[in-house]
Amino acid sequence: MSRPSDHIESAVPAGGGVSQPTLGPVGYARFFWRQLTSMRTALILLLLLAIASVPGSILPQRTADPNGVIQYFESNPELAPLLDSVQLFDVFGSVWFASVYLLLFISLIGCIIPRTRHHLTALRTQPPRTPARLERLPAHMAVELDGSDAATAIASAQTQLRKAGFRTRLVEGEKPSVAAERGYLRETGNLLFHLALVGVLISAGIVGSLAYTGQKVIIEGHRFINVLADYSSFNPGSGFDERMLEPFMMVLDSFEVEYESENLNAYGFPVDYTAFVSLVSPDGTDEQRTIKVNQPLPVHGYEVYLLGNGYAPKITVRDGDGNVAFSDYVAFLPQDNNLTSLGVIKVPDAAPESFGMIGFFYPTAAELSTGALTSVHADLQNPVLTLNVYTGDMGLDDGVPRSVYELNIDEMMQVAGGVSGTAALELRPGESATLPGDLGTVTFESAARTGEPSGSESVLRFATFDITHDPSGPWVLLFSVVALAGLILSLVVPRRRFWVRASEQANGRVHLEYGGLARGEDPGLMTALNDFAENHIRLLTMKETSP
Repeated sequence: MSRPSDHIESAVPAGGGVSQPTLGPVGYARFFWRQLTSMRTALILLLLLAIASVPGSILPQRTADPNGVIQYFESNPELAPLLDSVQLFDVFGSVWFASVYLLLFISLIGCIIPRTRHHLTALRTQPPRTPARLERLPAHMAVELDGSDAATAIASAQTQLRKAGFRTRLVEGEKPSVAAERGYLRETGNLLFHLALVGVLISAGIVGSLAYTGQKVIIEGHRFINVLADYSSFNPGSGFDERMLEPFMMVLDSFEVEYESENLNAYGFPVDYTAFVSLVSPDGTDEQRTIKVNQPLPVHGYEVYLLGNGYAPKITVRDGDGNVAFSDYVAFLPQDNNLTSLGVIKVPDAAPESFGMIGFFYPTAAELSTGALTSVHADLQNPVLTLNVYTGDMGLDDGVPRSVYELNIDEMMQVAGGVSGTAALELRPGESATLPGDLGTVTFESAARTGEPSGSESVLRFATFDITHDPSGPWVLLFSVVALAGLILSLVVPRRRFWVRASEQANGRVHLEYGGLARGEDPGLMTALNDFAENHIRLLTMKETSP
């Protein structure tokens, strides 16, 4: 019906637009909680956590490499304070990293709790009733049989479904049917995966903060005591306390290396390393053990790994006044497979002036065509030590920690070796040499016993050990295995529902309908329904034909 020609539209009242309901504090809290506890948010937070860990592997960290942080400040005086202001030198203890970690933890818990409740409810709930029109399901088939009745057919189907692991629900009536469901292990595996992920977060974040690892260089005949001051380097977790160190002592009795001597293509190649150690417990118990590469030694909850080895010549330095200014074993770090090694000797208290030396040690020295020395074998067959001497300020008093394996020669003058015009000092075990400029003398002490030739026993070896204590390791492994098992279950177990309906026709035959429905994509659904239907029909046929 049309409006009259004189109709006048009424004016829209002011402010009469569509109004949205307003959210109060509780409403906003619920909204943000739903956003935080969604699986999408959990995945985003997991990605952010991985990205946030990247600076910790690029920049030196105060907990692991405090000297590296100091050197970074020296090398980058403008950039370093800016990075420090956002805690990039303490990434894993920073506020923002802990916030992402905590939000991920809360998000996962918030996802898991309602899903667990829903899953437990589903486990106690019967399968859904049979749909009115099974032909609309993605998997469907229908057959007619002679010589059977509807109740018998449905009872047989229920028995067969139960044997296949389905939970069943029988619906009686004029057209009896059975509803069946299986595959709850899929959701159980999914929940196990996420619970295990929370366990990994707790293990790595909380229990892992109690972990610590340290390295120690031990020379043959010397000992290591498990106290903080005796480590060569130490990397503690954020929850470490010095009182957590278990007391024990380890002595490196000897270090043996087996070299290939029969295969000429691999002659001189090391084939086995063995560290013979003595462990002394607080009660005085002494135990002899061995440590090999990839065969760590368990000690009071620690794992002691053999990392490397080399030679440690004993060097004695007398200053210009004849006083012993330095006398100790010096670990020389290997530079190649034949153990050509580099070492540093610092003599800051010598008179009349302090000096340092950079040395090269050759276990089996040989001269190249250029006149330079090299080592042609890793064993001690012709040990030679050469020393370059430097005088001046070694930078030991500028407040910056210096490595014992490095000599800062920026402010020093070379007086022997190199471009100094004076040949480098060359010593063999038991020999001494006079230092240039009346600095004193240096002696390469022989470790060989009296009467023994200065050969294979003239220089002691050292071994580098990694002492690790990580209480989170077993827990992380356990939860990782659980997570893997849960992931496998969630991927391989299909969630399926089957229905079977029987109705007796006027001609005396039984009309059977089969329907199947899967949760998600299931390319094997139709095949599984066909296999079930064929077995069911075969069983019914066998019952009718049997006497």
